[in-house]
Amino acid sequence: MPVPVPRQRAIPAVESGQAQAAPLTGGPLKEEAHRDTTSAGATLTLLLIEDDPAGSPVVPEMFDAAGKPIRVRTARNLTEAGRLLTDDVHCILLDLALPAPGRGDTDDELAVLRHVLQLAPRHAVLALTASADAERGAEAVRVGAQDYLFRDELDGRLLSRAIRYAVERKRSEGAERRLAEGRLRAQENRRLERGLLPTPLLEGSALRFAARYRPGRSRALLGGDFYDAVRTPDGTVHAMIGDVCGHGPDEAALGVELRIAWRALTLAGLCGDELLNTLQQVLEHERADEEIFATLCTVDIAPDGRRAGLCLAGHPAPLVARPGRPAGLLPYDNNGPALGLLPGARWPRMQVELGREWSLMLYTDGLIEGRVGADGDRLGQDGMVEMIRRQLAEGLRGEELLRAAVHEVRDLNGGELTDDVAVVLLDRTP
Repeated sequence: MPVPVPRQRAIPAVESGQAQAAPLTGGPLKEEAHRDTTSAGATLTLLLIEDDPAGSPVVPEMFDAAGKPIRVRTARNLTEAGRLLTDDVHCILLDLALPAPGRGDTDDELAVLRHVLQLAPRHAVLALTASADAERGAEAVRVGAQDYLFRDELDGRLLSRAIRYAVERKRSEGAERRLAEGRLRAQENRRLERGLLPTPLLEGSALRFAARYRPGRSRALLGGDFYDAVRTPDGTVHAMIGDVCGHGPDEAALGVELRIAWRALTLAGLCGDELLNTLQQVLEHERADEEIFATLCTVDIAPDGRRAGLCLAGHPAPLVARPGRPAGLLPYDNNGPALGLLPGARWPRMQVELGREWSLMLYTDGLIEGRVGADGDRLGQDGMVEMIRRQLAEGLRGEELLRAAVHEVRDLNGGELTDDVAVVLLDRTP
């Protein structure tokens, strides 16, 4: 796109008072602090970088849109400019004829501009060149300057307008960049979330599957909780749920890796202690810090649906509900350590009887660690069991039961939960 010469450009609506600049949100704290100085009430400050500003006064008296004088700082070289470049500087006026320090490459006519752009990535930059060198000025804009000006055509009104325009254009570019970065983060989050929330492979099974996932308050999409369920060729249904300590994309990515590894190992025929030992090796090789660990609960339900094997690696025991009997927790006396804590650990596989008709609920600790009551006590496993018993008595089942459970835990907490919550429900109804 051709770059207009400043004297030929109309004053933007933002400058003329006919429109307001769109407010900006997000971005690093230092960038926020810099943008705050460009608000309507702030006095604009220009940093002039020119080899002999005292001998050739190229900057006339200037005023901002409110009629306030624009402050000018002068630097004879880039070393001096680095000392004068503070967050209250809004715009840099750079003489392109100035030599770049420490560069022997004379072929790069914009070396000094590249140096300034690297030195001041958050500041608006105006390039100053001779009127016979418009091509060099246009190239400066393509490299990253907000605009270019001719040395012999400067006047106070033109330069004032160019400074205000450059500052607003830099702010607009920053807003567009942050918007693009936000979109990329959202896309990455969605990809990770698809890994955390898989489609179970249960074709041919009579069991009904339901799941509910809710990230904690500080994370819009991601958490370290993960789950999965698959049916192997022999008719056994395998289900798991896990929780990587910590929160954020790194923990979520590790959760995805563990879930995929679990699915692959399960379909390959591994089960119980052998499977968990291999998962621990995966975690030890993939984690960013030796203090990171993961809890895990796995169940393998026999093809007849009446019994299951249970392995717990530092994870809360599942809840089972059967007709005519109050809902309760499966045994957890042989609970092994969380993955990543003890080299050479073992995880005993317990055989449990489920019966003819049942509902089995696997969950992460986010469901039981919410606060309840004025004293702020934890809900705990006992409180969760009582809540599920009551909801079952009200006739809630499947997705409806999980939705009600997560909503009630949130309400008891008095707002969003600080930890992630994942819940899986398997039902067998003859």
